[in-house]
Amino acid sequence: MLSKANIYQTAVYVTVFSVVEKFLGFLYRIILSRTLGSEGMGLYQLALSIFAVLITAASSGIPITVSRLITKHRAEKNKNAEQSTITAAIVSTLVFSVPVFIILFFGHKWFDFLFSDARCMSIFLILLPSLTFNSIYSVIRGVFWGNKQFMPYCVIDLIEEIVMIVAGVLLVTNMTSVLDGAQRAAFAIIISYLFSFSISFVYFFVKGGRLKNPRSQFRPLLHSALPITGMRTSNSLINSVISLLLPARLIAAGFTSQQAMSELGVAMGMSMPILSIPATLIGSLSLVIVPELAENFYNSRHAKLRDNIEKALKVTVLIAAILIPFLFVTGEDMGVFLFSDAKSGEIIRNASFVLLPMSFTMITTSILNSLGYEKYTCIYFFVSAAASLLCTYFLPSVIGVYALFVGMAASGIISSALNLILIIKKCKEKVRFLKHTLLTLAGILPIILLGVLLRNLLVNYLPLYLLIGVCAAVTVGASILFYLAIGTLDPKWLKTIFKKS
Repeated sequence: MLSKANIYQTAVYVTVFSVVEKFLGFLYRIILSRTLGSEGMGLYQLALSIFAVLITAASSGIPITVSRLITKHRAEKNKNAEQSTITAAIVSTLVFSVPVFIILFFGHKWFDFLFSDARCMSIFLILLPSLTFNSIYSVIRGVFWGNKQFMPYCVIDLIEEIVMIVAGVLLVTNMTSVLDGAQRAAFAIIISYLFSFSISFVYFFVKGGRLKNPRSQFRPLLHSALPITGMRTSNSLINSVISLLLPARLIAAGFTSQQAMSELGVAMGMSMPILSIPATLIGSLSLVIVPELAENFYNSRHAKLRDNIEKALKVTVLIAAILIPFLFVTGEDMGVFLFSDAKSGEIIRNASFVLLPMSFTMITTSILNSLGYEKYTCIYFFVSAAASLLCTYFLPSVIGVYALFVGMAASGIISSALNLILIIKKCKEKVRFLKHTLLTLAGILPIILLGVLLRNLLVNYLPLYLLIGVCAAVTVGASILFYLAIGTLDPKWLKTIFKKS
């Protein structure tokens, strides 16, 4: 078991790797958006969203399930069961991914209805071969996760991102059309997936990884993985439906087809990566805390389990509360500076409050999945997803592309509320976080006002990049000082993070 200090220190270096990876990916997004344009990004994003459904269906429940079962078998000192679980996971992913690849690749004419723009199919077919080896890689990631081998996990993911960026820049630079550019970007993805699969598989066996007869582990693996996979596949499917539904509803509201595709490209290809910043930080926290929660749960360490849940919830609300003022104040300028697109910046600013329910949903779902309550999170997901779809269908005629973000907010509020109720109900030790949450949220509005005032004073005197930097430093710094002053950010957490092991 990791000590409290090691948990936070590990979370920090995992976060550093993740931030670097996402930052590089973000720079790549900027390059793509400037090269492909909003129409090209729309085509690329649409094909990628459908492919994401298959990736999710093939393996999304596998990493966390393999991680949790490895932790369980280690607590029982059953090495053979650990190795059988790994084999069962690999076989399960292959049983799904190989037939799906064959059917879709060779019978793609039957599935043209998937895309509102026929050009997307050629991009999709380029991505399709990577389904199989990406699925196997997800199993190895689960092994790293369960064994708390965070360094190879982080390094391989980072190298995968670098390979994609290098390949993408080299390929897209020589594009001859918008479609050709999107196809070249898809080739970069398949190259990076092949690389990460190869290096992780070699590392697994070099470090003593072994496979055993999987027969005894299929049932526990699928019992746990299927609800998570069902939830995440449905999430990807719903995102794909939204990618198709939103342009259609915008067209029905009076937009031209090209305008609707451009709106989609701006919202999902430009603004969404910025609004996903908390996902990077909370994902790093989840990566470290999930095996720890599972270990405490299976060893009946209820007090430590409660402490870790409380810390995860408190850190999550702090992350959201620090980033919301930062994005609200600088969002408009970032859209212009990064994407040369004022609409993307406007969306970043106006949708920044979505970060709070989105962040709570991520961490509470991870907590419940680590404790074996996958069926509940799956049910809650469908309830919240209905709200998102209803907003996407009915609101574009009223608020345009913002229907997407209102739907995200509604979905996040519903799912996080249901998740929190279940966590409180199932935890044997009382989980206390409400007072901390309310005090932290009280700081958002005054810090936004401070940031807006500062920006208005400096906007006519500083270049855009410097204006963003100054406003970011002031809003983030003021948030940290405010939360230290009122006690919701404990100085001991900072000391623990930077203390040498």
